[in-house]
Order: sequence, then structure tokens, then C-alpha cells
Amino acid sequence: MMGMLDMDVWDGTTLPPLVFVVFQMTFAVIGCAIISGSIVERMHFGAFTVFITLWSLVVYAPIAHWIWGPGGWIEELGAKDFAGGAVVHESTAVSALTLAWLLGPRSERGEDQAHNVAFVILGGSLLWFGWSGFNGGSALAADGTAALALINSYQAAASCLVTWMLIERIFRKRWSAIGAVTGAVVGLVIITPAAGFVSTIGAFAMGIIGAMLVYPFFQFTSRIDDSLDTFPCHGISGFFGTMLTGCFAMEGGLFYGGGFKLLLAQFVASMAVAAYAAFMSTLIFLFIKFVMRTRVHKDWEDAGLDELVHGESAYVHSPTKSYSSPTKSTHANQESDSSTSESEASTSNV
Repeated sequence: MMGMLDMDVWDGTTLPPLVFVVFQMTFAVIGCAIISGSIVERMHFGAFTVFITLWSLVVYAPIAHWIWGPGGWIEELGAKDFAGGAVVHESTAVSALTLAWLLGPRSERGEDQAHNVAFVILGGSLLWFGWSGFNGGSALAADGTAALALINSYQAAASCLVTWMLIERIFRKRWSAIGAVTGAVVGLVIITPAAGFVSTIGAFAMGIIGAMLVYPFFQFTSRIDDSLDTFPCHGISGFFGTMLTGCFAMEGGLFYGGGFKLLLAQFVASMAVAAYAAFMSTLIFLFIKFVMRTRVHKDWEDAGLDELVHGESAYVHSPTKSYSSPTKSTHANQESDSSTSESEASTSNV
């Protein structure tokens, strides 16, 4: 490995090896962030850091090699994953769901609402911006493929966003900012495995079809407490994106005369990634549970982990003063005091 880092460029690219390494590292890092969405408010921070460390080594790295690495068995099968539909989104979502199931639900699980809608919009915008680097950069060159991946990412995100809002309007009788952001992120996940393999029209269609396929999964209520809907957003969307790649890919896709060969390879890749991620995540969790506490005390969970675990809070609440409402007697006293003051003033003038 160290010998490969000493090369002038990474094999098959024009990139310095360290640039390639850092770029690939960001995919593993964002995978860990995705997993955190399913277990918030109840897992020990120390246990979580151990989990994502082991997960990166024994779950993410092998899957990335299977699909992207030279000699990977899924790559040799012919499956396509341009920027991580299966490698990143499916693997992390399945691991997140497994972890949420093993941990159990929050002690006071209720109907989750957005903490701050403005922050949701800001976060979604930053994600969209960052996705330009993930999908466009996966071409590993500044060329036509990178440009195609970039415009396809925007096409799919936009068409999925609009379709999602229309569906929400039909079934929930409203347009919501959170729905718009959710639709955009789902569209970005769907196009990720296909970004450099499909036409712009294909990307546009994938966004529309993907919204209609994924939206129903957000309406299910599961006994597994997936706090931030990580599995439907990344797992279901990643699966449908991987399968739609088998339909819309310009080389070998079902709609381009390629038959079912690529579609079958995509299905095998998705199932293999999901099964491996679930099995290994379970083993990692059980190992951690054997050596350390994985879940916080119920009292800590009820009180909130920010101050108790990290010694800080997202917001500083300034103390408020309470004022009693005026009463008739108060008004009478004020009038009496005013009359006395006026009388004293008259006496002093005389």
C-alpha cells in the first residue's frame, strides 16, 4: 500500500495517490454520519465511535473493494455503481437499521418533528452542494463524464423534489419545505449509482420514478426506531437507484437493448451488500456489547445527552423574568400614590 502512495499518479487516473485516498476516505466518513441518524438520543458516544471504526474496516472497506476495487467479485459480475448507491447508501442504511433494532427504541418515542425547519433547508442545501463533489468527482477526472454526472445529479434531484411535493400535495393537502428537502435528498441518492452511466433524460425520469417508489416507505410506522428515517431515505432509495441503473444505463441497460443481464447483476449486488452489512453489523454490535455498555441510562436519555455526556448544549437559554399581571388593587395603590405625590408637591409650593 505504501508503495502505491509513492507513485506519481494513482493507477488508471491522473490523480496524485494522496488525492485519491482522501477522496475515497470522504465516502467512508459520510457513511458513518448516515449511520448516526438511526441511533440518536440513546447510544453511548464511546460505543458508537468503536462501532464506526470497526464498521469502516470490516464492512465498508470490503464492500468498496467488491464493487470498485480491481478484482472485486461484484465488479467482475458486471454491476454498475458510479458513486456509491450500494457501496455507501445501501450498506450504511442496512447497518443503521440493524443497529437501531439491536439497541431498541427510544424510551419516549413519539412523533418526530423537525427541530428547526430553517436548519433543515440549510443542511439539505449543503448536502446538495457536497453531492456535486461526490458524484462529479467520481469520474476521477475533469472531463465529459464528470460533467454528465454533475448535470444528472441536479436533474434527478430537481425532478424528484418537484414530484415529491406534488405527491405530498395530493395525499397530505400541503406543500412543505421539509418535503422539498426530503425529495431532493432522495433524488440525489437515487441518481448516485447511475450518475455517469445514464443520459440527462434518463436522470430526469429516474428522479420522477424514484419519488413515486420511495415516498410510500416514508409513511410506514415500524417498531424499529429509525430516528431520522435513515433506512427509507438511503437504503430504499439506494436500492431503487441501483435497480433503475440497470434499466437506464446507456451501456447494457434494459431500456437500451441490454436485456436483463445488467439488471440481474444490480439485484445480486444489492442483496449481497445488504446481507453482508446486516450480518457484520450485528457481530460488531454484539462484540462491543460484550466489552462495554452500548446504551445510556434511561435517566440520561430522558434528560438529554448533550449536557450530561458532552457537557454542552446547542442553545444557551437566557433567564426570563416573570411579571405578575396588574390587579385592581394595584391600580388603586398607584392612583393613591400619585395623589399623595401631587398633594405633597402643592404643599411645598405654598
